Amino acid sequence: MTDCLFCRMLNKEIPADVVYEDDDVLAFNDINPQAPVHVLIIPRIHIATLNDLQAKHAEVMGKLLLAAKEVAKQKGLSEGGYRTVINCNADAGQMVFHIHLHLLGGRQMDWPPG
Repeated sequence: MTDCLFCRMLNKEIPADVVYEDDDVLAFNDINPQAPVHVLIIPRIHIATLNDLQAKHAEVMGKLLLAAKEVAKQKGLSEGGYRTVINCNADAGQMVFHIHLHLLGGRQMDWPPG
């Protein structure tokens, strides 16, 4: 998708502060962090929202979670803890319509989140 911000990052048309990448996912620091550590993890394939997931996407969604585990370890969050969030559509706060996982940590997280 040429108009998708995250697809443009994947295509190196827009720079990203990359902290992890492999053949299936890209992880980069959020430009508007909500915690000391705030990383976005995206699949290399375009899926707009959770509502657009199909059975064929199960493996790549699992890889998002495995990447979150690796980034959390890299950032020193594994022992203390971290939060993962996927927003779905505008009412939930999704601003870029390319599915992405937020990894947040480095401070005490409150509950309920918002």
